[in-house]
Amino acid sequence: MYERWVNAGYFTADPTSGKPPYSIVLPPPNVTGNLHIGHALDHTLMDTLTRRKRMQGYEVLWLPGMDHAGISTQTVVEKQLAVDGKTKEDFGRELFVEKVWDWKRESGGQIQWQMRALGDGVDWSRDRFTLDDGLSRAVQTIFKRLYDAGLIYRAERLVNWSPVLRTAISDIEVKYEEVPGELVSMRYGSLDDAEPHVVVATTRVETMLGDTAVAVHPDDPRYRALIGTTLYHPITGRQIPVVADDYVDPEFGSGAVKITPAHDPNDFEIGMRHNLPMPTIMDERGRIADTGTEFDGMDRMEARVAIRERLAAEGRIVAEKRPYLHSVGHSERTGEPIEPRLSMQWWVKVESLAKAAGDAVRNGDTVIHPASSEPRWFDWVDNMHDWCISRQLWWGHRIPIWYGPEGEVVCVGPDEQAPEGYIQDPDVLDTWFSSGLWPFSTMGWPDATAELEKFYPTSVLVTGYDILFFWVARMMMFGTFVANDPVLTSGKGGAYQVPFKDVFLHGLIRDQHGKKMSKSRGNGIDPLEWINEYGADVVRFTLARGAQPGSDLSVGEPHALASRSFITKVFNAAKLALMNGARPGDLPDRAQLTDADRWIIDRLEAVRAEVDSALDGYEFGKACESLYHFFWDELCDWYLELAKVQFAQDDSRVEATRVVLGTVLETVLRLLHPVIPFVTETLWQALTGGESVVVAPWPQATGAAPDEVAAQRISDVQRLITEIRRFRSDQGLAEKQKVAAKLIGLADADLGGLHESVTNLARLTDPEAGFAATASLEVRLSTATVTVEIDTSGTVDLDAERRRLEKDLAAAQKELAGAVAKLGNEAFLAKAPEQVVDKIKARREVAAAEVDRITARLAELSGK
Repeated sequence: MYERWVNAGYFTADPTSGKPPYSIVLPPPNVTGNLHIGHALDHTLMDTLTRRKRMQGYEVLWLPGMDHAGISTQTVVEKQLAVDGKTKEDFGRELFVEKVWDWKRESGGQIQWQMRALGDGVDWSRDRFTLDDGLSRAVQTIFKRLYDAGLIYRAERLVNWSPVLRTAISDIEVKYEEVPGELVSMRYGSLDDAEPHVVVATTRVETMLGDTAVAVHPDDPRYRALIGTTLYHPITGRQIPVVADDYVDPEFGSGAVKITPAHDPNDFEIGMRHNLPMPTIMDERGRIADTGTEFDGMDRMEARVAIRERLAAEGRIVAEKRPYLHSVGHSERTGEPIEPRLSMQWWVKVESLAKAAGDAVRNGDTVIHPASSEPRWFDWVDNMHDWCISRQLWWGHRIPIWYGPEGEVVCVGPDEQAPEGYIQDPDVLDTWFSSGLWPFSTMGWPDATAELEKFYPTSVLVTGYDILFFWVARMMMFGTFVANDPVLTSGKGGAYQVPFKDVFLHGLIRDQHGKKMSKSRGNGIDPLEWINEYGADVVRFTLARGAQPGSDLSVGEPHALASRSFITKVFNAAKLALMNGARPGDLPDRAQLTDADRWIIDRLEAVRAEVDSALDGYEFGKACESLYHFFWDELCDWYLELAKVQFAQDDSRVEATRVVLGTVLETVLRLLHPVIPFVTETLWQALTGGESVVVAPWPQATGAAPDEVAAQRISDVQRLITEIRRFRSDQGLAEKQKVAAKLIGLADADLGGLHESVTNLARLTDPEAGFAATASLEVRLSTATVTVEIDTSGTVDLDAERRRLEKDLAAAQKELAGAVAKLGNEAFLAKAPEQVVDKIKARREVAAAEVDRITARLAELSGK
């Protein structure tokens, strides 16, 4: 079915059409990746939006693609080489990069066929890759523009360094964990208490080799005399200064801290303020280097132990605290502790770019949904630090900077050549740099294209709130930087451009108990396994039903089973309708319709409006809930049952009912299609004989005023039938067992022509001569009270019913006793939250009422 849709061109956008545009660019998954449950949520929501807009008459572009994922992809290929005992250095840069391309062509992009399995309606003809020629041209163009504007510079700064990967990594690739360590307090300066000395504490003893100062608070009287003096460094023998800085907390520990500017972010800032030396004491593999000590060549963890032992032997360890829990940043990809390291890197000066990204939201050019996420956005962009964009890798966009033989530096644009004899910078760009251009580079920028003119800026970005800052902020900065580019503003009146008009942030997926999914917990969900077991529609409906702006959603097997039951209900209801001759068409005049027909048409219109409002506000869960309850609770539980009665009547309105049922069902299938495309396609085609629901029009408002009389009559019928069914159950009657009954006052109730429906759906028969009621019930309706008298003699196994009731009575009494005991416990009442006490009081009332009801019924059976 999916391939038929693709081959028919339903998902292929036409930039020359006169339809209004609607566009979304798919957040590019890593070329190394597989479809995980987060992707499945993202893709389901985007597909829902684009399918609906396509049906609404928009020219829709949902543009797919993949990210080259520099670190991940290079690591995959390096691991393959390692199996044969090889490294990338054995091949050299050019040959290694070609091997990565080979891997990409053969094994990369598994996620594409998985997207097909999910039903993604993307425009495959415009599939992009962040390293393809067009996107490489965009990267070079914006790098040069930023460089020429003075917004890209090279400097030695502190970065997150991965000794395993041997590259700087971004903040998003660092995960902080509470881990046990040791807090070592050691003495700097003299070992003579009468001479100048200071005690400092650290969890990273090895970094002391790079200490260039000790800092104290300027107002701390304990150290005032030491400020401006120097102290003996116990390993290197250097004299290091004591500096005063407001950063130091005099209440924490000894009130003095060691300063290692090249290996700690806070120390780096202090080092900058006090113009301290910043020696780097570790090489790219995390080994001690260039310190002139016996520790050179040791791994950082090995050196930690060795240095502590030497300090202890010299009597400089004042105290040790083990274990000491502290937060340590770890590489998300390798699991190793990252090393803050001073390194020469390329940076983007973000101040003006971040301000423009913030102003775009403040001015309403881009709207964030939910609005409650705006403060976090502003907090981030208003306090952003310069962005390290260089990575010490071979796979990626090579930095377009070339160095001359005399130290000259030139930035080379996409249509330029470096001077002869110049050498290109060996680093590549951070993957986020190229993906930050995604909304417009994928449409052909920097060249003028029909796609840019038609579909840019994009309509909405759909993503999780967890990458609001790392990816969304990058796109906003780049998008606003090129806002006045004629290529982007052509045909748009020179209007200010942003990469997307809306940003919809959904929550993260948790398991059915609300816990975060993780490999260690074993509570993750493989969407492909679910697709194989339940079907793509079940997976999609489960995810969409739980999605609300900014809120996390819990998903587990019970949710999937509920979705499967619902979709099965849709399928079976459609089969039943078809068996009864239902067919969509122009609705007859309202005068030819029954109250039930008019009621279901009005309810459908109300639900259509609810769904439109919810989807316009990105409230996917609310839209799904409206459709779920309408279809199950109203269309199936009531209208289909009422329609069965109408079909059995030899009435001129039977044909009208067939048209109503067919039209309502067909409309609901169109409303459901964006979320559950496969089953709705099958049923819609069977019902209509049409080409495809994918290109069917979205339901429109009818403009008809709701029939309040019909609504009230159906409400009365529902109440009467529900109360009779409950009454029958209390009398021990089987659900499908028919029983003789009198309905006194029914003629006075304004039920129109629904009297026969009441007796049919309540499983009642007309009384015969000699009828004697054994039980009665009064039901108050809007215009009259109906008394229901039933003769259950001979229809109930009294002994079996008595045993059932006695069992139910015992359970109710136990529940009542438990609630009474808790409410009589003063200690419990003193500690329990008010809402807990209220729940127990409610349980007591329900249990007491149940005891009274069952006791009364047992008394009836006993003739008392």
